[in-house]
Amino acid sequence: MSSKNSRLRIAFLAVVVGLAGLATAGPAAAATTQHTAAAVSSVPAEPVLVDFLDLPTAPLVADGEQHEFTVTYRNESSADQTVAPQLLVESPDAGPFLEPTDITVERRTPGGCWKAVELGSQTGTLYTDLATAQRTLHAGDTLTAVYRVTVTDPEAEGTVHPRVALYG
Repeated sequence: MSSKNSRLRIAFLAVVVGLAGLATAGPAAAATTQHTAAAVSSVPAEPVLVDFLDLPTAPLVADGEQHEFTVTYRNESSADQTVAPQLLVESPDAGPFLEPTDITVERRTPGGCWKAVELGSQTGTLYTDLATAQRTLHAGDTLTAVYRVTVTDPEAEGTVHPRVALYG
């Protein structure tokens, strides 16, 4: 059970218990019950993944050179928006499946340095983590994330698929 569901369940039980005791406790219990309900409603909601914006793909080049991929997204709305850049490296449909050791991925930091990015792997697709990449874009702001991919296995084949996760 998620912590969000647990908090809501506890808050609901607190309100029910408070209402049950209201008949015997009088107006003081009513104030406590209202305070508990107000505290629960002020808990900020965690962003929920609602969609992906797919960007143009490119072949995975197994030449031992470093290849840069830029993920760019502009918040055109008038409200803040939570987004996360992501890089997928997809194996060929017929295999062989890529392993995290077949490539290295680095991300350029705001200071211009390169930082290694750990990759997850699922059914032949390597991917960068969304949770650590989440950021809030204010209205009119632009997200630019630059990744550097180096193929370490000369037999590796696949497709690099940049995208942006959109939260609501």
